Amino acid sequence: MFKRLLSYFIPINIYKRNSGISKTLEVTWNNGQLVLDSKRTNYSYGSLQRILRKGLHYIGFERIRRFENILVLGVAGGSVIKTLVNEIQFKGKITGVELDPEVIEIANNYFGLADTPGVTIVNDDAFEFVLKTKEKYDLIIIDIFQDTFMPNFLFEEFFINRINFLLNVNGFILFNTMTLSKKDKERNEVYRSCFNDNYSVRMYPKVEDHNELFTIKKLGQ
Repeated sequence: MFKRLLSYFIPINIYKRNSGISKTLEVTWNNGQLVLDSKRTNYSYGSLQRILRKGLHYIGFERIRRFENILVLGVAGGSVIKTLVNEIQFKGKITGVELDPEVIEIANNYFGLADTPGVTIVNDDAFEFVLKTKEKYDLIIIDIFQDTFMPNFLFEEFFINRINFLLNVNGFILFNTMTLSKKDKERNEVYRSCFNDNYSVRMYPKVEDHNELFTIKKLGQ
């Protein structure tokens, strides 16, 4: 409790480890809240939770409550899952895919992710998972970073088409991207152009300074 109170004045680091995938991982009390950070960016809770909460708000909490099956690609500490379950009161099935086993361990030990009802966490590469899964989803959340780096496959046509195939009609994609340069902004414009008239695409720039959100709705044929 003392560390939590003190964190309103200065951040208090309580755990740090190295990961072969995510490099440096730190759990810190910050403004009375536990957050998970990499070396240069917030991984879960903190600013990232605010970013994805905004995206879910854009989609609509009431609409999300009516969904049945949600896929989260890039779990980290599980802040978006906690938002879905605790704030939105989503009662359906959530599948979270996380590449880094060290991150999953931290999410379970420090953020109680393993105790969250209706949630299945899969330790797998997101690209491999979407190739293998036989399920369809009402909401697919893509939030994949290695520190500030976003893997190229997220913006490639094959992956985009596969995600679109897994999405139910009237379902949504929520995609969190980082735009640190002009090249990143151009990359996002190209990504937007990959969706035809069967999709409604909205971009929300400058969410928490360097993040740009996409909400993409799959329309009925």
